Amino acid sequence: MFTSVFIACALLGAIVGFFAGLLGIGGGLIIVPVLVYLLPLMGISAELAFPMALATSLASIIFTSSSAAFAHHKNGNIPWSIARKLVLSVAIGALLGAVIAGMLSLKALTIIFASAVLILAAYMFLSIKVQRSVTLPTRWGLQSIGLFTGVLASLMGIAGGAILVPILMYCSLSMRQAIGVATASGIIVAFFGALGYVVIGFGQSDLPPWSIGYIYLPALLGIVLTSSLFAPLGVKAGAKLPLSYMKKGFALFLMLVAFKMICY
Repeated sequence: MFTSVFIACALLGAIVGFFAGLLGIGGGLIIVPVLVYLLPLMGISAELAFPMALATSLASIIFTSSSAAFAHHKNGNIPWSIARKLVLSVAIGALLGAVIAGMLSLKALTIIFASAVLILAAYMFLSIKVQRSVTLPTRWGLQSIGLFTGVLASLMGIAGGAILVPILMYCSLSMRQAIGVATASGIIVAFFGALGYVVIGFGQSDLPPWSIGYIYLPALLGIVLTSSLFAPLGVKAGAKLPLSYMKKGFALFLMLVAFKMICY
C-alpha cells in the first residue's frame, strides 16, 4: 500500500505544484478532496480519511510555504512588524482547529470544508477586487484575525492565504505585502496545525502503518517530492495562458468538488 499511495500522491503533487505555480493557489484546496477519496480506496476508513487528508495537506504546506516565504522575504514583501503580531494567535488558532476537527463528525468536517470552499470559489470566480478601506487594526485586532484564520485554515487543511489576503488588503496593505504576510503566517498555520493533528491522532488505534498521528507519510512524501518540481512549470505556463479565464474555470471546478463533498 505504501508504494501505491506514494505513486498516486506523486501524481497529485505534480498537479498541485503546477496549479500552484499557474494560479497562485494553495495546494490544500486540491490535496484534501483528492485524499478524502483516495485513502478509502487504500483500505482506510472514511472516518479516518478526512482528518488524515487535512493533516497530510498541512504537513506538505510546511515545505511549500517555507520556500515561498523565503522568496518573499528576499524581495522585501513581508512587513515583519505586522507578521510578528499574527504569529502567536495564528499558532493557537491552528492548534485549536486541529482539536476541534478531532471532536467533529465526518459529516460536520465535510460540511465545513465544502461550505468554505464554495465561498472561496465564488470569490475567485467573481474576481472581487478588495479596496483598501480601513486602517490596520491594533495588535488585539490583528491577533483576532490571526486566531480566526488559524482555526478555519486548520479545519480546511490549507495555509490560510485565501482567508488572510483579502482581510489584510481591506486593512490597507498592498497586495504584495498581504501575500507576503499570509505566506509567512502559512508556515505557522501548517506547522502547528499539523502538530495538533499528530497529537490528537496518537489516540487512534486503527491508523495505518507509516502514520505519524494523522499524517500519512507515503502521501506526504509523494506530494512534497513532485509539487516542488512542477511549480516552476506552472509559473512558466502562466506567462502564456489567459489566467483570468483559467481562474474562473478552476473556481467552477472547486464548486463542483464542494457540492460533491456535501453529498459524500
